[in-house]
Amino acid sequence: MHIALREVRDGDLPLFFAFMSDPEATRMAAFTSADPSDRAMFNAHWQRIRASDTVIMRTVLADGAVVGSVGVYGAPAEREVTYWVDRAHWGRGLATAALRALLDAVPERPLHARAAADNAGSLRVLAKCGFTVTGTDRGYAQARGEETDELLLRLDA
Repeated sequence: MHIALREVRDGDLPLFFAFMSDPEATRMAAFTSADPSDRAMFNAHWQRIRASDTVIMRTVLADGAVVGSVGVYGAPAEREVTYWVDRAHWGRGLATAALRALLDAVPERPLHARAAADNAGSLRVLAKCGFTVTGTDRGYAQARGEETDELLLRLDA
């Protein structure tokens, strides 16, 4: 399967909304928006992302089809990666390939990441891309309605 990244287009947003509204996916991600079904909040969030000159966000294509998004955001010394792949495509290496492509395109280091401690799939993606665990945190996970353990990761090279 061929993975490519491109600029986010208006037509991608309805797909992103559907991907990010999936209850099983949001529970796994844990740290999501307060209400993943709130389209107005989603639209406002993406309007801010797309207007920012400090956020790099890309659409993930698998054999030409939109399957998710990947990006880098945050203050210069604390830049963090984020990614989301439609649950229908989990377990196929797409998130790993997309994150690797982003890391090739964004040379700045260090980069940081966070993942729910029980999100084995996301932690595998980050490890395969060279991120190492640097610490732990605990915070309120909107998608779970409870405090959730989180791992902090960093990529230096």
